[in-house]
Amino acid sequence: MLPAVLASGWASGVNAYLCVVMLGLLGRLGGVEAVPEALTRIDVLIVAGIFCVIEFVADKIPYVDSAWDAISTAIRPTVGVVLGLLIAHDAPSLEQAVLAASGGATALVSHLVKGGLRLIVNTSPEPVTNIGVSLGEDVAVAGVATATVLAPWVAFSIAAVLLVLGIILLVILWTRVRRGWRRFTAWRTRRLAPS
Repeated sequence: MLPAVLASGWASGVNAYLCVVMLGLLGRLGGVEAVPEALTRIDVLIVAGIFCVIEFVADKIPYVDSAWDAISTAIRPTVGVVLGLLIAHDAPSLEQAVLAASGGATALVSHLVKGGLRLIVNTSPEPVTNIGVSLGEDVAVAGVATATVLAPWVAFSIAAVLLVLGIILLVILWTRVRRGWRRFTAWRTRRLAPS
């Protein structure tokens, strides 16, 4: 159960609605029994689908994506908790609580990494990078969500690697952005200083 909880937590931290839609469709149309029944309900799929379309569009627009990420700060980890709880429904209550918390914590970390990286990508003057990164995230979430119920250890391994790479990339890029900002402010200060 833990690999599936952590993988679905990672996926929900990046795009909660797509994760729910993928899992729900796999359970409803694909007949995958590992999918919690609550995710296969029509009302859940419709609401998640609507928000999935909204996120798909919002996530491709520079700075709108960061505003959407800010709004999603409470939503994505909460979905990670709920998915963890649904996946662990047969476990004893203490184990359910630990798994739900693990799913939420993983979702929070992946959400913060995604949000940080997207803020850095938004400093790029062209929109192609933003769209490319967003599409890459969508493909990764769809793949990890699918593997979560078909091959949980594979999904966990992929999610773990992507999370670690995301953290490393965030640290490297953030350092470069800060260095560039310091150079810019020093240049601007010299330029505006009286002669």
